Amino acid sequence: MQITESSIKTRAEEWLTPTFDTTTQEEIQNLLKNNPEELKESFYKDLEFGTGGMRGIMGPGTNRINKYTLGKSTQGLSNYLLKQFSSVQPKAVIAYDCRNNSDTLAQTVADVFSANGIKVYLFSSLRPTPELSFAVKELGCHCGIVLTASHNPPEYNGYKVYWEDGGQLVPPQDNEIITEINGLKYADIKFEANAELIQKIDTEIDTVFIEQSVQHGSFAATQEAKDNTTIVFTSLHGTSITAVPETLSKAGYKNVHIVKEQEKPDGNFPTVKSPNPEEPEALTMAMELAKKVNADIVIGTDPDCDRLGIAVRNHDNELQLLNGNQTMIVMTWFLLEHYKNKVGIKGNEFIASTIVSTPMMKNMAEAYGVEYKEVLTGFKWIAKLIKDFPEQKFIGGGEESFGFMVGDFVRDKDAVTSTLLACEIVAFAKAKGSSFYNTLLELYAKHGFYKENLVSLVKKGMDGAAEIKQIMIDLRNNPPKLINEEKVVLIEDYQTSKVKNIQDATEHTIDIPKSNVLIFYTEAGSKIAARPSGTEPKIKFYISVQEHLDTVSNFSIVHQQLEDRIGAIKKDLKLT
Repeated sequence: MQITESSIKTRAEEWLTPTFDTTTQEEIQNLLKNNPEELKESFYKDLEFGTGGMRGIMGPGTNRINKYTLGKSTQGLSNYLLKQFSSVQPKAVIAYDCRNNSDTLAQTVADVFSANGIKVYLFSSLRPTPELSFAVKELGCHCGIVLTASHNPPEYNGYKVYWEDGGQLVPPQDNEIITEINGLKYADIKFEANAELIQKIDTEIDTVFIEQSVQHGSFAATQEAKDNTTIVFTSLHGTSITAVPETLSKAGYKNVHIVKEQEKPDGNFPTVKSPNPEEPEALTMAMELAKKVNADIVIGTDPDCDRLGIAVRNHDNELQLLNGNQTMIVMTWFLLEHYKNKVGIKGNEFIASTIVSTPMMKNMAEAYGVEYKEVLTGFKWIAKLIKDFPEQKFIGGGEESFGFMVGDFVRDKDAVTSTLLACEIVAFAKAKGSSFYNTLLELYAKHGFYKENLVSLVKKGMDGAAEIKQIMIDLRNNPPKLINEEKVVLIEDYQTSKVKNIQDATEHTIDIPKSNVLIFYTEAGSKIAARPSGTEPKIKFYISVQEHLDTVSNFSIVHQQLEDRIGAIKKDLKLT
């Protein structure tokens, strides 16, 4: 449908009918009279499911997070559950994070489920996303919902759906549920709750979840090593404060310093520009505290506690922030080493990562004799691997965007267990006279020095979405032949599922679900991926370069070479 001023007005006027409450109607009237630009942004499309569920700005309208858009999604999901599990009473568990309105939106979701005869377990207060994933299986539920917008700005909220295995929705359920939702009208939503079907839960799940986190995140560190490890932790005003400190304490870590100014959950995130551990600014206060207490490691988690950013001591004893690829490499290596030494590699194990993450993960898998599986961006695809290959053992895996999963007791990225794992690595390495950072450099020397960089171009609103779409069209129609004077030798197009080998003019098919991603490989081993974000108004460019590192002592020289190469690629692609 062509979006015109008239069509937007027609869509908005539907929200002035008695189906919608008085407050909503007043808000729409105000937009119609006084704010045509905001009206357009609120109604030019329906809010869609992306890589991390449904996320959007809160407010009235079809392209906003509100009781009606979430109510419609929940009604469609309810209809689907009742069809799929007709012989039993379906059960759902709901959690929410620190965001503004998350508690009331969670109650709305619970009301709709219960109005449809579905048993609901509703957390009594905010909880981490990984605990919701865990609770789905622990309570034997058929689905789970978490109200969160992850690391998006304060005006956002979101809705993530989990299936009975504890992983997020994937094919075929996702498309079937979306079809069910799209077939509904807002008047079809059942908002009248059946209070008898809503059960509040809290400590009974917390206790088991934290026990499991300690069990899966504890490895080689002795108590003496733990006592000699100083940790600074910040929840960035998010939900992790409910689980991470207790998990560290139960695992034996006592020297944990919490950033008090960021300890209280607050959806306005008053002390940071963005509650995103990918952004160095978000960890500024934690870094300052770490200098005062001479910390060995700094850890910050995003609002729903599924991603973590860390800083560790480098060779100059200065705290250095690591990116998601670097953290993932060391964590994966540590798990592989532990598995090899304690259990033994039997040949049925695998690790996993995503198509835009570091190629170094594949190299490590080959070195340890385990399989490497690569999936689309989003942890739902890693969780799907565990379900699809039950005969294989998932050791661990992650993605460049600061997410990691230890084993399969949680089926989503998990900053609770991963925080403990990071501390274990620091404690163990320090006791051996090494460090987390030195381990990373040693891995570069052994498996290849890969350096990555992410460029995110923000393109907001309807015009921004059109601009992002055009960028991807242009890259497909006129792919670069040279990038930084390096010949492009291979192009992967995940939208067409085709790989083109430029050198021998051959093609083959990608055996992976379709996605709007393009990846270019050069003769020098550089990898450049372009991908519109599924959760934010951004187009992202992922740059990976690599070089041989013969010895750790030459790290600084090779590092600068790779830095220069990344800078030249960004300049050539006009990303600077």
